[in-house]
Amino acid sequence: MPKIVDHTKSRPPWERMLRIHHQLQDGEYPNCSRLAEEFEVATRTVKRDLDFMKYRLDLPIEYDGSKFGYFYTRPVEQFPTLAVTEAEVFALLVAHKAIAQYQGTPFEKPLETAFRKLTGQLDTHAGYTLGNVEKALSFRPFAPEDSDLGAFEVLTRALQEHSAVRFFYRNLGNRNGRHRHVRPYHMACIGNVWYLFAFDLDRHAMRTFVLTRLRDPELTFERFTPPEDFDPDKYLRGSFTVFKGGDDYEVAIDFDAWAADLVRGRRWHSSQEFMELPGGCCRLRMRLNNIEEMERWVLSWGTHATVVRPKVLANRIRKAAMELGRRYAEPENFGVIE
Repeated sequence: MPKIVDHTKSRPPWERMLRIHHQLQDGEYPNCSRLAEEFEVATRTVKRDLDFMKYRLDLPIEYDGSKFGYFYTRPVEQFPTLAVTEAEVFALLVAHKAIAQYQGTPFEKPLETAFRKLTGQLDTHAGYTLGNVEKALSFRPFAPEDSDLGAFEVLTRALQEHSAVRFFYRNLGNRNGRHRHVRPYHMACIGNVWYLFAFDLDRHAMRTFVLTRLRDPELTFERFTPPEDFDPDKYLRGSFTVFKGGDDYEVAIDFDAWAADLVRGRRWHSSQEFMELPGGCCRLRMRLNNIEEMERWVLSWGTHATVVRPKVLANRIRKAAMELGRRYAEPENFGVIE
């Protein structure tokens, strides 16, 4: 019976090659079979490591048939190391910390595994290490979504193979869903939420789907050619985040001094313009194709934000404020919290 190897417990590639280097230095004449048993990997994996060392790292490795092993044809004092700068290690740290937003979700384990494979190729003797700056940075994600990993894998495969897909989808606020048949063009994580941008074959139009409201995706193996001119950045250019409308609004919001300090210095939209106002206040202007998302965003600022234009947005904010005032003014709407 062939040996079953647990690759999650074997040495990372760079660590394996460093160990092979030391054996070659010591004149131990290692071969693929012995190394494969030591590292708990397949012999072809060791052969790839040796080929990489010889042809990519330009190490003088040859095979001695009389001793059944490899050797250095000339002295090699130091194993070639990856040129990793402080900025690059810090970027790796950012990537590692960013994984925290998927803690407790199906994405956590595969992301951590992928990260370990990447960092496993770093020389452990590098001048900069992740441990040097581990405490310098952290992420505190707000309400990350719990997407289903199985659905995610089906959709990414559909994107790679340009295959149409069917799934069950429930629109926002609706209890009942419908079956959808789409050609997937792109997936993006926006505001801790994963979205699928796809052409709906039944509606003959582009649609945006939230992965948390998508169930039981199935590949149809109906191949298609994605349009060359589809660009997610251009597609969402007039959207505040992901909602796409068909109108054209010039949006202007005034922020008081308290909110202005929080609004300045951030990239809210590609069309944004800031205007400083007296007393430390500021005005934010944007060009959008819908105001649905903007209504929720303005309300999130409470009394610190005031809509200047368009009038339709100001009216929606006023209507929402009146409803909130009515709701919280009636004593019967308040329950007892125990």
